[in-house]
Amino acid sequence: MSALKKFSPALKEVRIHLCPHSNTSNPTRQFIEKYYLDMKRNNPNLPILIRECAGVKPKMWFRYEYGREVDKDLTNLNVDQIGQLVKEI
Repeated sequence: MSALKKFSPALKEVRIHLCPHSNTSNPTRQFIEKYYLDMKRNNPNLPILIRECAGVKPKMWFRYEYGREVDKDLTNLNVDQIGQLVKEI
């Protein structure tokens, strides 16, 4: 998968929730380690929030203009599938 590009200006915030210990969150952790810097470098003014909490399922929220939010469940996705999901948003 190529590096993540600049997001639409309509996107106002990205939030990632994951468990620091569970195996279900491993691909999400790997995604963050691999692509966070590219995402932030290409979108320096976009808040990208990473929240860890024991026992939560990995999930990603995208907040757009006017408070509209879209959430995506990351359970059972591998690193490349998460990257593809982010590219489609």
